[in-house]
Amino acid sequence: MTDGFRKWRRSFRYAYEGIKYALDTQRNMKFHFCVAFLVLLAALLVHLPKTDILFIMLAVTLMIVTELINTAVEKAVDLAMPDRHPLAKIAKDVAAASVLVSAGFAVIVGMVVFYEPIDQLLRESRIQQTNMSAGSIWVLIALVVLTVIVIETRFSDKGKLVRPSLLTAVAFSIATVITVFVDQTIAALLAYSLAVIIFIMLYDKKTRPFPALFLGALIGAAVTVLAFSCLNML
Repeated sequence: MTDGFRKWRRSFRYAYEGIKYALDTQRNMKFHFCVAFLVLLAALLVHLPKTDILFIMLAVTLMIVTELINTAVEKAVDLAMPDRHPLAKIAKDVAAASVLVSAGFAVIVGMVVFYEPIDQLLRESRIQQTNMSAGSIWVLIALVVLTVIVIETRFSDKGKLVRPSLLTAVAFSIATVITVFVDQTIAALLAYSLAVIIFIMLYDKKTRPFPALFLGALIGAAVTVLAFSCLNML
């Protein structure tokens, strides 16, 4: 009985070390965990039913499991074949394809599960449309750009702890402007989907870390909403 418990505890420790290694060394695993945390938090905030939460947890679990398997395959292939080889490339590509398939499944689950809560939320809290000219919208985007530049300049001499991404700020600002002016939720979701694609592309190219990209997106959306709210108060 004691030996069985020790073996179980040892197996659990090895599994924990594997997850810890993946989180410490794999950028994609860090990204998946951050997204999973945000999605689960959003699910709690919008009070999703139990069935929808189970689908989200299934998608999140599948993403993490396939990323762990992908990491294990990459390390095993590197150990067995340090040099370039066509078969080694095929093994890595197929393992990466499993992550892509699970990511596509997670995106579809998120779109289906969150569509109705987001649609209801936008209808209830939609900002009253303001008759803004095209020039005013460009001024708003310029305001977002200036805000990001000021923040980068203000904190650039403190170890660069806060350096929001300008591109994600502009992308999410434009998506928020589209959301304000359109009445259909699907159009707003498509606008934010394009902004998220830009977010993922910048993260994949390793141009900026995840916190900088996320902070830029937050600033772009928040400044735009604040600007429209101020205009409606005038």
